[in-house]
Amino acid sequence: MKYLIMIYSNPKSWGHPIFLRVPEALAMSGEERDAMSGQFDELLREIVESGELVGGEALADPSQVKTVRVRDGVPATTDGPYLEAKEHLAGYFVVDCESPERAAEIASRFPDARFAAVEVRPIMASSGQEM
Repeated sequence: MKYLIMIYSNPKSWGHPIFLRVPEALAMSGEERDAMSGQFDELLREIVESGELVGGEALADPSQVKTVRVRDGVPATTDGPYLEAKEHLAGYFVVDCESPERAAEIASRFPDARFAAVEVRPIMASSGQEM
């Protein structure tokens, strides 16, 4: 089954990797930040080697967002995120694993989960069935 792991962050701490830009991480020692980066690298190696990683990307700065809405047949495009929010979608990974528990375990190992939200959502096929 495929799952979308979405990493959220505060746009005030923009930059990649997000987990190294948050105030809590900046307050850590260099050794602690290096260890966290190493844990992230280890997780990526693990899910690549196991075949669970399907793909993923970091997203551009939220100031680059264009939002399109169509009302009464008229499209309107605005700059910026579609919601006024303290957090925004910073990046995503798609994993293919055996259970929702495994997907949640993978998500919990992203350093970003220590500082912000990491959401796990099953991916549906076009038929409406979970993949």
